[in-house]
Amino acid sequence: MARNLNTLDRRRFLRGSGVALTLPMFASLAQNVARGADAVENPKRLGCFYFPDGVPMPLPEDPAYQEWAWFPHGNGKEFTFSKCMEPLEAVKSDLTVLSGFSHPKSRSVHGHNNADQFLTAALTGGGDREYTNTISLDQVYAKHVGDKTRFASLVMSTDGGTGTARGTHTISFDEQGRPIPAEHRPKQIFDQLFVKTDVDSTRRLALTRSALDEMLDDAQRLRRTLSSDDQRGLDEYLDSVREAEIKVEKAKRWLGAPLPSVDGNQLNLELSTDEPREYLQTMFDLIYLAFRTDSTRVATYQIGRENGVGRSDHLARAVGFNTAHQLSHETKNPDGWKNFGIYCRFLNEEYGRFLAKLRSTPEPGGTGNLLDNTLLLFGSASSAFHLSRNYPLILAGGQHMGFKHGQYINHAGMNFQGGPWMGEGEPWQDEAKGEDVPLSNLYATMLQRLGVPTDSFADNTGLVEAV
Repeated sequence: MARNLNTLDRRRFLRGSGVALTLPMFASLAQNVARGADAVENPKRLGCFYFPDGVPMPLPEDPAYQEWAWFPHGNGKEFTFSKCMEPLEAVKSDLTVLSGFSHPKSRSVHGHNNADQFLTAALTGGGDREYTNTISLDQVYAKHVGDKTRFASLVMSTDGGTGTARGTHTISFDEQGRPIPAEHRPKQIFDQLFVKTDVDSTRRLALTRSALDEMLDDAQRLRRTLSSDDQRGLDEYLDSVREAEIKVEKAKRWLGAPLPSVDGNQLNLELSTDEPREYLQTMFDLIYLAFRTDSTRVATYQIGRENGVGRSDHLARAVGFNTAHQLSHETKNPDGWKNFGIYCRFLNEEYGRFLAKLRSTPEPGGTGNLLDNTLLLFGSASSAFHLSRNYPLILAGGQHMGFKHGQYINHAGMNFQGGPWMGEGEPWQDEAKGEDVPLSNLYATMLQRLGVPTDSFADNTGLVEAV
């Protein structure tokens, strides 16, 4: 099946169950605003994107540094992109590149273990250390804004599911630190957002609610007979039941609301990573459509799993390479930095295309464009080979939330670790050359600008005033 995401009939995005979907900006409403009536507040959206395996980090004395280093050259408003980053030139005024940020609890951990903590800052660790995680940035915001839309959040990845501890396929974690399964099939994502489910939904929801009520009653009677350790285990289970209860109640509120109508013939929903460039474009397009129709205001997409495991490693075939992970191991070879840079350039091309599409779309029923009202984080938890410091990060959009872009916040300066891996000790095992800023400082800033009444997240020590 094919769909065209640019031919949306916004007149059919109706109001249901007391919650507005997306409405057009009627001229009469605009006149009322001009006469002094209260303006409709723009929605505030959050999107977070993760790519694995780090980025090209040739040292300044390497001839490849000028052309293929991932981080820009310069600082502040005076910076230039390398060939690796050139595809973002057209949206340069709408983004900020950051260096010298990372999560303190993970700086001495192998880089392939760290996708799990990218949005949580938790001590997920490595080796034999017990695995625990905490709530992710996106889910903190989803708790704040999720009741305004049909879906509290959209969780996607190229590999799907949850993966394994320190080998996650999802960057979203709930309040108990449990991984939220990600969807990787474009048709299932599209159907979830825009295709009506069976007509027996009301009866099934009623049965589900009845079953949950009985389960909670039984659990409370059981609790009185358990040891304290068993009670803690039961409480964790009951937390899951209560989450299900909340979802059932929300589903009931949206049951009669009409779905947005999408018409067209240009979106291929039967894609897999066998068509890597079109697959990546389609996944970005689905997020664009979910935001444009106000189906959700929170989305995450893990573009690839760490360590070259899974179908996501085949995305490199879009630019003529067999697998993506291997490129990060071959930078010591002739054209090694160039090859790795070409793959990262491909990711930047498709991300830049997504940003440009948001920027070219007027905010439905509001002011500015979709990008002005959408805050986007794009990055990885490694920079140089397996190095869990100096994360490569791009913050984009959100200018209506007060973000200042068109800059490079270069905390790392020229004092960074890099160079090719020569087969001996790895950079993550070396002593750090400088002290990174806690990435949670940025996350607390993002939450505050998104309207969450907080000045803290995880282990932050302050806010980032420069953005």
